[in-house]
Formats: sequence, structure tokens, C-alpha cells
Amino acid sequence: MRSHSSSLNLHSFQFRQRFSSYSTCQIHPRFDFASLRPRPFIFYRLKLDGSYVRKHGCQLRHSCVQVRAFGEDFGISLDNWSDNEGTSGYMVSSSDGEDSDGEIVLNPMTDIDLPTVSVSSDESLRVTSHRLAMMGRARKRHRIKHGMFINLGLLTFLTVLLFFVDWCAWKIVRLPLAPFYLTRPFFISAVLVSCAGYVCVPLLKSLKIHQIIRTEGPARHSKKKRTPTMGGLFMVPVGVAVAKAIVGCSSTEVSGASAATLAFAAIGLLDDILCFKKNNSSGLSAWSRLIFEVAVGMWFSYWLVTTSISSPYGMKMLVPLPAPLGLLCLGKLYLLLTSFTFVSMGNGINLTDGLDGLAGGTAALAFIGMSIAVLPICSDLSVFGASMAGACVGFLSHNRYKASVFMGDTGSLALGGALAAMAACTGMFFPLFVSSGIFVVQASSVIMQVLYFKTTKRLQGTGRRLFKMAPFHHHLELCGLKEPTIVAGAYVISSVLALFAGFVGLVSA
Repeated sequence: MRSHSSSLNLHSFQFRQRFSSYSTCQIHPRFDFASLRPRPFIFYRLKLDGSYVRKHGCQLRHSCVQVRAFGEDFGISLDNWSDNEGTSGYMVSSSDGEDSDGEIVLNPMTDIDLPTVSVSSDESLRVTSHRLAMMGRARKRHRIKHGMFINLGLLTFLTVLLFFVDWCAWKIVRLPLAPFYLTRPFFISAVLVSCAGYVCVPLLKSLKIHQIIRTEGPARHSKKKRTPTMGGLFMVPVGVAVAKAIVGCSSTEVSGASAATLAFAAIGLLDDILCFKKNNSSGLSAWSRLIFEVAVGMWFSYWLVTTSISSPYGMKMLVPLPAPLGLLCLGKLYLLLTSFTFVSMGNGINLTDGLDGLAGGTAALAFIGMSIAVLPICSDLSVFGASMAGACVGFLSHNRYKASVFMGDTGSLALGGALAAMAACTGMFFPLFVSSGIFVVQASSVIMQVLYFKTTKRLQGTGRRLFKMAPFHHHLELCGLKEPTIVAGAYVISSVLALFAGFVGLVSA
């Protein structure tokens, strides 16, 4: 026992003799806790704060931390964490006897947070991995924003397409049209909605109108629960107002389409308000919302019958189809088809609005496809479609990945009503369902999932699912595809469908 004490005192004396004039020290930032082991005497790479005397490669200066010798009871205490200027303090001490020489405080000078647990020699690799992971997170800030890149590609495609349509529009309509007939409302709406978002999005955040995430959805979507919603409040009115301002109040078709759009927006707004009051994602019941949508569809059908609208054909209730089918007269079935289109389009876009930028971008492409298709029949409705497409693109500047606002049912139902109104006024139902292929797939996946589950439950006693989750974009997420990848793929498919729908419309007319 005496020999051990003498050895400890000898080491303590040697340590004091070397650093007698300095009371404190700081460990180098790259100090490794895993290398600390109980030893009689240990030399570390120290950055000593003292009187600016350089000795043995160390900078010495008087400071406030004491130095002790290291005995067999050497330990690490991580109890004294410091938040000052982003640094943390760690105390390395020996026994607290009266012959102890003090303490060493370790102050890492980096921005990387170290784990708040005691680290042994076996965990050095894990600590190193943790530090590298934290540094990797910092590098992600310098990566290209996926959402901005996707939006830029979408905007480029739509701009080139609209310029080309405006350039050869006189061949389509056989009448002189104003310069930039479709490009002008598109860009005006896009700029106005984008600017309005910088005012309305912070307002929605301050009012705490946040998105309510469904508990049965993918787990990663829980991060979006603090994102504001009801962005359709500033997107839809701008698109409608720009169209009305350009074509004037003399266009009966644009007035009817605007009224139907705002009526569906009111249904979505009521649904969103009830969601917040109930503090869940239910809102309006499925049957209540279906009744409201059917009512608007029937009202629009009655308006078509009683109102005189311009048409190149001598009678209403006609559906233009490509050759050799030609014109198809549906009679009263036309009114039922109109109501069905309103319900299906509204719910299709609503189901698609599950990923950042998915519903807005595909809706913009669908509107452009319909604008081209209806151009020979009603050029004013083409302006309406281009204006609504521009509103969707302007909204994408705030709704791209990662979204700062969602459109909510207020926006999704309104976009569906606008597309349905354009088709009902011109009879272009076939181009509508072509350009809205993504919405059709989304709605069909939900129907197929429900029917398959109920059928297997009745036949086998246990319900089985056709997809991992419906709508279909959630199935792709659970298959491992990332959100921007799914959205980009949907944009590419919708672009092809929009071109084909426009071509079918022009051929049918």
C-alpha cells in the first residue's frame, strides 16, 4: 500500500514540477475519450492556456481549470455540459482527497454534438461514425433542391409548348388571336400566385392552420404535420380572376366554369374547416361531400340546358370523338356524364394530393392539355385553362418538395371542378380523361383496393390488400421510391398524356 502511494505521489510531483506555473489547460478538439484508460501517468496532446509562453509546442496561458494527477481511480464525468457558444465541457477528475491536484475540463471547439453517454474503448468506432454522420448532414445543405429542379423542368416544358401553340393557333382556330394568347394568362397567374404565397403562407402559419396527417398513412409523413394547408384560398381565386379579366364578362362559358370552380372550392373549404374543428382528418362525411358534389354537377347540367353557349355544332349534348366515331349524341345521358365527371375529377385530384407538388404539377399539365383540346371549340375556355395552369405552377413555388404549404381540399376540389366544367361546356370528355390519367389511376387504385379487400374477406374470411397502401403513390413510397422520384415520374407521364389529349381534341374537333 505504501509503495502504491509513493508511486502516485512521485507521479504527482513530476506532473506538478512540469506544469507548476500553470493552473489550467484545454484539451485539443480532436481529443478521443475512447483512448482514456487508468494509468499511473499519461501524456496527452494539450493546448495549455497560460502566459503566452511557447514550450514543447504548446501555447500556455493562465486559465481557470485545475490539473490533477491520474491515479487508479481515474474516471470521466459528463455531468457538466455547457451551452455557451456551442461548446460543451467535460470534466476529467481523480479522487477528491486532500492531495488531489485538481481537474481538467475538456472543451471541444467544433460544432459537432457528442453523445451524452460514457464512451468506452469499445465504442470509439461508433463515436467516429456518429461524428461523420453529423458532418454529412451539414453537407446536405449544399445539394441541389430536388423540388426546384423538377419545377424548373415542368416550367420549361409548359413554356415551350404554349409558345408553340400560340405560334400555330391561327391554323387551329382559323381566326386571328391576340399575341401570346395562352402564354400571357399562364405567366400572369403564375407570377401573381407565387407572390401571393409569400404573404398568405406566413399568415396561415400564424393562424396555425396546419395539415392534419392521417395516422394510417406512411410514417415519414408525420414530419408534415406542422405544414400549413388551405393554400387553395389564394391559388384558385387568382386563376379565376385572371381569366375573367382577360376574356371579359361577355364569355358565358368562362362565367359558368368559374362559378363551378368556386362552388367546389366552397365544398373543400367547408371540409377543411370541419377538419380543424374536429381536430382530425375526417371533415365532411363521404356521403355528405358526395351529395354536395352531385348537387353542383346537376346544377351545372341544368345551366347547360337552359343557357345559350357558343358551339360549332348545331345542337348540344354532343361528344366529339376521333374518327371514325365522329360526333356522339348522348341526349339526357350527357347530363349524367357531366355529374359523374364533376364527382370523379374532384375526388381524383383530392386523392392525388398526397405528395409535395404531385397534385399541382399534374393538374397544370391536365389544364394545358384541355386548353389545347378545346381551342377550336371555345377559345375563351382555353384562356381559362391556361390561367388555372399558371395558378398551379405559381403554387408549386411553395408546394414543391419540401412543401411549405398544401392546397387542401379547398384547392384540390376546385381544380377538379374547373377541369370538369371545361369538358362539360365543350363535350371534350375523352381528352379530359386522357389528360387526367394520373387522377384516374389514383382513384381506380382506391376502388380496387376496397373491392379486393371486401371480396377476399367474404370468400376467405380474412381481407387481403392488392396494394401495400392506396392511393397508388403511397404504394410506391412503401416500395422504396422517394417522394421526388415519384413526383418526377408522374410529371413525365402527365406530359405525354397532355400532348396526346391535345392532339385527340384537335382531331376530334
